[in-house]
Amino acid sequence: MTKDISTEEDQSDIRDRRARGEFVRGVSGFRHLLGDADFPAEPGRYHLFVALNCPWCHRVTLARAVLGLEDSITMDVAFPNRTGEDDPDGPNLWEFAPHRKASLTGAPLPECTLETGTGEGLRLAKQIYQREGSEEQSVPILYDKVAGRIVNNESAEIIRMLDAHTEALTGALAGEPERRDHPRLRPDDPDLKGELDALNERIYTTINNGAYKAGFSSDQTVYAQAFEAYFETLAWLEGLLSDGRPFLTGDTFTEADLRLFPTLYRHDPVYTLRMKLNGARILDYPNLWRWLCRVYALDGVAEAGSLVHCRQGYFGRSWNGVIPLGPLLPMPYPDAYRHPELIRYCRAPM
Repeated sequence: MTKDISTEEDQSDIRDRRARGEFVRGVSGFRHLLGDADFPAEPGRYHLFVALNCPWCHRVTLARAVLGLEDSITMDVAFPNRTGEDDPDGPNLWEFAPHRKASLTGAPLPECTLETGTGEGLRLAKQIYQREGSEEQSVPILYDKVAGRIVNNESAEIIRMLDAHTEALTGALAGEPERRDHPRLRPDDPDLKGELDALNERIYTTINNGAYKAGFSSDQTVYAQAFEAYFETLAWLEGLLSDGRPFLTGDTFTEADLRLFPTLYRHDPVYTLRMKLNGARILDYPNLWRWLCRVYALDGVAEAGSLVHCRQGYFGRSWNGVIPLGPLLPMPYPDAYRHPELIRYCRAPM
């Protein structure tokens, strides 16, 4: 498996661009590959550190679910709000703190866990990196529990590795008839790979990262460009699905569907407000809405994410920390994703 560089943003003039108000995503520093001599693909060996509000983590939890790896790869979940200014280790750090109460619910979040992957009960994701002399602090992290080392922290590469090594990670024996009752996220067909690469590049640039370009820009022009590109791609995807295909490349769920889903899952209930992407709802695109509901109905997908974590994480970091309770019509989310018939409420965007 080759490294995936399609999700790396141009890092040129990064300080000047950020100073001008542009959001520029950094590059992940750990890029080892499963299957290498140092990191053999074995059942029970690997662990994930994630936060359910993070869309990049959501890619990985989706892959773990749809590939049937929940029993093979253990996982810890950070609290959706990072540490505050009063934290002794500093602000803005991912924390494994199941005791923390969410302001949205007034109670701890049952999905949140202590840190169990390293065996040291670390409190912060940053401390996992510090054990290897790194100052990174991001999630997701794919971790080798046997070697005690970080394998990779680039979500696009993690999902490809999980896909490529599913049989080995689940303990299928060499020479045993192939037992994939789950999709192949990146099939071997070279023509399909080319189609997936083109889809992935556009989806990442204008939708996945584009949402952050819009929401975290402090420059009106940069925001407007990201806004326009985001909705242009939504319209293009709506047209792509207009021929009745169930998924982006045809009849089969692939990595392109998986990489698009976390952003569109967040769009109506979170991104329309938090990322200032209020041009239209996904509900206003009939084909995209049916696609979103179709993916949500796949085994494991609903359990691989949490809109409570998303609302808490995104709005809990806003200037006043107040979390919107809606939308409530035509139906609260995520329940709405179980109802493709809600397209009768669509307002076709201009």
